[in-house]
Amino acid sequence: MRVLGVDPGLTRCGIGVVEQVPGRKPVFVAAGVVRTPMNGAHEQRLLAIEQGITQAVEFYQPDAIAVERAFAQQNLHSVAGTIQAAGIAMLVAARLGIPVTLHTPTEVKAAVTGSGRADKAQIGAMVVRILGLTEAPKPADAADAVALALCHLWRGGATSKYALLEATMKRQQQQGKVAK
Repeated sequence: MRVLGVDPGLTRCGIGVVEQVPGRKPVFVAAGVVRTPMNGAHEQRLLAIEQGITQAVEFYQPDAIAVERAFAQQNLHSVAGTIQAAGIAMLVAARLGIPVTLHTPTEVKAAVTGSGRADKAQIGAMVVRILGLTEAPKPADAADAVALALCHLWRGGATSKYALLEATMKRQQQQGKVAK
């Protein structure tokens, strides 16, 4: 199963892709961010996020998309952009018929580090350890998106071995590796 994680943000929207075959450890595929200028027109920034997520989905062909569930902060202006970016990711998933799941920041931290109170450095360190990387994806938004994808593999709709196997078979059929 291949999962695209989205750490929504208006200035930096993290994207991370992780794949797992039943009975094997997860494998890092890619990570990056969609950047928008802070002084750009709001609607153009949202359009750039939509285009970036759509390009990532079309290129990496995920079986599922995991998006961080926004939570209320004290800075209402900041959280509004985050919520809008999350909505864009869900819209892209719906338009392309890809299942989407929301995960809370605490859920992601607990899944990857064992503690719901982990900081960004701890998340990055565990992403490195779990996936056998030499360094954490940068910036931290990209590492957070990878952590979201891992969380989904372990706690989301991919928790059953049957779901993993079904996604793997589907991917192999698309690549012409097995008969339909």
